[in-house]
Amino acid sequence: MRPLCRAADSHLDLSWNALQWNRDLLRSVYTIRAQEEATPGKGRGQGTVAFPEMRRGRIALSFATVLARATGRPEPHLDFATPAQACGIAKGQLAYYHALERQGHVRVIRGAAQLEAHIAEWTAWDAAHPDDAAEGNAPTPPLGFVISMEGADPILEPAHLQEWWEGGLRLLELSHFGPGRYAGGTGTEIGLTELGKSLLSEMGRVGVTLDLTHCSDQAFWEALAQHPGPVMASHNNCRALAPHQRQFSDEQIRAIVGRDGVIGVALDCWMIKPGWRHGDSNEAIKLADVVTHIDHICQIAGSSRHAAIGTDLDGGFGREGSPHDLDTIADLQKIAGLVAQRGYGADDIAAIMHGNWFRFLRRAWGTA
Repeated sequence: MRPLCRAADSHLDLSWNALQWNRDLLRSVYTIRAQEEATPGKGRGQGTVAFPEMRRGRIALSFATVLARATGRPEPHLDFATPAQACGIAKGQLAYYHALERQGHVRVIRGAAQLEAHIAEWTAWDAAHPDDAAEGNAPTPPLGFVISMEGADPILEPAHLQEWWEGGLRLLELSHFGPGRYAGGTGTEIGLTELGKSLLSEMGRVGVTLDLTHCSDQAFWEALAQHPGPVMASHNNCRALAPHQRQFSDEQIRAIVGRDGVIGVALDCWMIKPGWRHGDSNEAIKLADVVTHIDHICQIAGSSRHAAIGTDLDGGFGREGSPHDLDTIADLQKIAGLVAQRGYGADDIAAIMHGNWFRFLRRAWGTA
């Protein structure tokens, strides 16, 4: 059996699941599923992510989101009537991460020194426990979280970013689905707004990293042209394999590679294979198809340096909208073997599983 290895996941909506869907993530996925068995709604009773399974999957580092839109199209638990409401919801989500940190369950990573200490602790633990975490036989170090905002609507104005940074925010998507306050998002043909142009300048000043995920094509190119700092994409797949504006064209992938960015590949079924719709069976979609997207990025880049994992698991869906051979997030360990089957070596596998995100953060935070 292939030894287990550390993994990094660059997109998990953990606080949204905990607060908007009232999931106690300290309990196992299976307990949460049982509690939701009679709860109606997409993804209910089908969750894949909770802290015990993250530990079994050795998810040493996650980019943990806050998410609250204010696009003028109110939707319960997601899209709020005003920016002030979105701000209040997102601040509550941030407070949830701080509470978990205070209780010792997680470590919110705010800078380079803390990142290095966290990596060192997990590296030592990983070496000492090459196999037994699969059954949860050994306690892990705290789960590491880098705080990300999915859509900038909760930032009341660009000057408000400083306050968010002081609270731990380190990564920022300008938009989500629809017309964001700062940029056009998925499904739009809107570029940067005037507020968005000002926010990008403030991001450079404060030191918050730009995540290009969910930008419209227009906003993507405008942001890339204006923003000189590090860029990445937390959860994006390849338009050549799953045609949709939500995915990146090969030209966009080359642009991110040209800036030494990293792209986390997502596990939403509709983003993996064309034609899949929510409600369809996921039986024909496997983790091997996710690896096809990883390989596509590597082939464009000419190396494994720019591909990683950004699952988006439980991002408004559950097991029914994820690859068929994934039961919980612990199954991310299967990806290492599937990548090896494509001819990638041990160093490539380590880079894709965790190393590329570690390296990217070191560079973004000025230590590489």
